[in-house]
Amino acid sequence: MMIVSYPLIKPKYYKSLLIDLVNFMRRPIIKPSIEKSTTHKIYDTIGLFFIKIVFSVTVATLLQFIYEPENQTSVSMSDRFGPLVLLLVGGIILPIFEEITFRLSLKFSSINFALTTGTFTYYIITKAVFKSRLSLMDDTFWYRVIAAVIMMLIAYVISNRKRVRQILQEYWKKHFRLIYYVSCISFAWLHIFNFELNLANLLFLPILTLPQLFSATIAGYTRIAFGFKYPLLIHMTTNTLFLSLTFLPIN
Repeated sequence: MMIVSYPLIKPKYYKSLLIDLVNFMRRPIIKPSIEKSTTHKIYDTIGLFFIKIVFSVTVATLLQFIYEPENQTSVSMSDRFGPLVLLLVGGIILPIFEEITFRLSLKFSSINFALTTGTFTYYIITKAVFKSRLSLMDDTFWYRVIAAVIMMLIAYVISNRKRVRQILQEYWKKHFRLIYYVSCISFAWLHIFNFELNLANLLFLPILTLPQLFSATIAGYTRIAFGFKYPLLIHMTTNTLFLSLTFLPIN
């Protein structure tokens, strides 16, 4: 039985992970880590998850001493859902939705592009047009769903045309760095809708969304290097962990 050469208990392992991540962030390219086994990919995913948690907790702790606005999305979900439904929605459904929106199309295909277009349409219409919640089934819910499905079908039909598909594939190859950066920044900055849209929160936008930005860089890296299921695993685990902590009887 082969012994895994990346033990999670060694500091040098996390240093190597950070070096790989930083190198990818500096020069992102579409190049899967085909030389790594599934076991190594799982270890790397777990290691990056630990790094992400340490970073997020550190930033959140420092923010408490500077500026800490109320996360309205978390409050809204806690008010509307019981513990099990909250874990299902926040720990599974929303991570799937956000990973499709921001990470799936980092590797281009017509179906990936269409799914991302549909979920991104739902996201923008929900947040910017109707000023609602992604998981809220209010009077506008079916309008949002229908609009998203229509845009998804249109995107698939157009992007699946041979000439258009070739153009988009070539664009992804030439401009992947831009696509990766836009994906990371969009994921982070759109989380401003979790807070009240006032001047103070907008001014603190880069700081308030710093944990999401770091998460996006890791998710984009693991999506390209290992595959879609790995950032999805990190996202689900992170959300489930932090949601579970809210059930503890601590003021």
